[in-house]
Parts: sequence; structure tokens; C-alpha cells
Amino acid sequence: MQIVKTRYSITKLFLSFVMTLTTGSALALDRLYLATQDWPPYQTVEKGEIGGVAVERVQCTLRRMGQPYEIRMMRWDKAQLLVEANKMHGYFSGSRSPSRELYADASDPVISEELSWFVSPNVTLDLDDESAKYKARFSAKFNTNKWLNLKEQGYNVIKKPRDSDSLLQMLWQGDIDVALEYRLVFEHSMQQKDIPLDYFRRVAYGTQDLMVHFSKDFLRKNPVFLGNFNKALKQCL
Repeated sequence: MQIVKTRYSITKLFLSFVMTLTTGSALALDRLYLATQDWPPYQTVEKGEIGGVAVERVQCTLRRMGQPYEIRMMRWDKAQLLVEANKMHGYFSGSRSPSRELYADASDPVISEELSWFVSPNVTLDLDDESAKYKARFSAKFNTNKWLNLKEQGYNVIKKPRDSDSLLQMLWQGDIDVALEYRLVFEHSMQQKDIPLDYFRRVAYGTQDLMVHFSKDFLRKNPVFLGNFNKALKQCL
């Protein structure tokens, strides 16, 4: 597999992304195009530059592979749609789901993160009690695997926050009783709002692996890419 020797580059900020790639044609491997979202502390935007632990691990992996790349920041739903339409090679960081597996294959985990319930101080329900899912008001970031899974499991999900900051605001104002979010993400939002980290009751929910999801069409055209990516990723964790 020949790789064109061009410099590595990161698009500084593509919150409003304009597609410039040719539609209906195979994306070339001379440069890998990946999409991500602004999601501190994993993917961040500060002074027009992107960073965060997930970005740094993906960058490290691609440097080890000698693979030129471009990372573009955009809305999470748009990132997934562009990969599904074969207009980007992949997106990160996201968990596995049946819908994503229809059009993309996941890498090994870039991040393994703790999921937690964050419970309003005035709510005393035992979340392990089956009846709690009907009695309390729940939410998670809208249209994510977390939000969809809560709905599918019959939880009383009443809000559609677009990001963790909105989710925190709803919990803080009493619009919901319980929020489900990655611990580091939610605590980062709390720190930005100067809310003490022990203000909400936190109940461990489990651990979630977050991966890079590569287009199946791209991987069919580059069958050794994913194996090489996973091998290089191990050196960057």
C-alpha cells in the first residue's frame, strides 16, 4: 500500500462543515479524513486548535503508521452521516451499536471510560430498584447510544439535551432527576460551572469502550488498514 508523503494536518475548526470531496467516488488513502465532535475532555477545541486525550491517541497512532490525515470537527450526528455516506473515512470516539455496525467497523478501544448516574440531591430512590425507572425523570445526551438504550429499556426519559453542558443544566435546575453520562465528561462540565464534584450523588453504571469507526466501504478498499491501525494504537494508549 503506497502512502503519499504529505505533511500531517489538522483542520482547526469545522463546526459548520462544507463538503468538498467528490461524491460517489472512492476516497483516496493519500490522506485519511476523520470526523469528530467537540466533547471535552476527549476531543476539545481551544483557541482554534483541537486536542484532548482521544485526539492525541488517534494522532499518535496515525503518526506511527506514517499515515497523512485530517481531523475535522463537526456535529456528532453529521459526522456519522458523512461516514455512512462514504464522504469521510471514519469518526471517533463512539461506542458500538447495531446501527453503526451496518456501515462501519470499529477499531480497538481508544478510550475505556466509566459511565455513571448523576442523581439530584433531593432524589433518594434506589436506582437498582426496577420501579425507579418509572418514578424518576431520566436523560442522557440526545440521540446517543446512552439515550437510545434508556428509551429501549423503558426508562422515563423526558428531555433531549444536545450536549453534556445542557444535560448538567437540566439536572442542576431540577428539570430531570437523574443524568447518565461518562464520568470525566460530566465532571468536566461541572468544573466549568464551578459545581462541587460531590454535589450530585454518583452511582456507577459500568464501563464503556469508545472506538474509531471506519467506513466499511473504505476498509474493503484497504483491507489491511484496520489491523495496522489497531497494532499502532496499542503503542499509543
